[in-house]
Formats: sequence, C-alpha cells, structure tokens
Amino acid sequence: MRQLFLFSAITLFAVAPSVFAADAAAGKAKSAVCGACHGADGNKPIDANTPKLAGQHEDYLVKVLKDYRSGARANAIMGAQAAGLKDQDIDDLAAYFASQTGDIQEIPHH
Repeated sequence: MRQLFLFSAITLFAVAPSVFAADAAAGKAKSAVCGACHGADGNKPIDANTPKLAGQHEDYLVKVLKDYRSGARANAIMGAQAAGLKDQDIDDLAAYFASQTGDIQEIPHH
C-alpha cells in the first residue's frame, strides 16, 4: 500500500507542471476580447494610451493581469475585463501575447 501511495505521489508531481502549464494556443482562443483594444495579435492598439501586448514578458503580463483583477492596479476597463479571469486564463493569455513578435521599442537609458 505504501508503495502504491509513493508511486501515485511521484506520478502526480511529475505530471502536475504539464497540467497547469501556460498554453499559448488556449491563450489565443481566449484573446478575442483583448483584440478589441490591443489589436488581434496585440500589436495594434486602438490609441496611444493602450499598450501593445505582443512580445511583452510573460511574467509581466501575468502580474499586471492579476493586479487588475485584484484591484491593486486601477483601470475601469481592465479591471472589469480581468475580474472574471482564472489564474489559468491569465497564464494562457500571457503565454500567447509573450509568444507573439512584438514591435515594442526599447526606451534608451541615460
């Protein structure tokens, strides 16, 4: 019995990262709403105040979406959009936009 438990625990921990891993394809499927303001691939925002998402760092996108969802970062539109997102949705969206080729310009440091 103990061997069965040990085998099950090892198998669970070996498989768990792949079960919960971010999925860019799933993120693309979930990104239609984002495209209304940020552009279909995250590169064509509707105005200068809307950021490009394509090519952003995945961990940054995860953080800001979670901050919008919790209210730690205030924006009426993004707060409403992020409110219904689960952690997996956020991970998937971040993976998708991070995987896109972005034309984000680097800001020179002085």
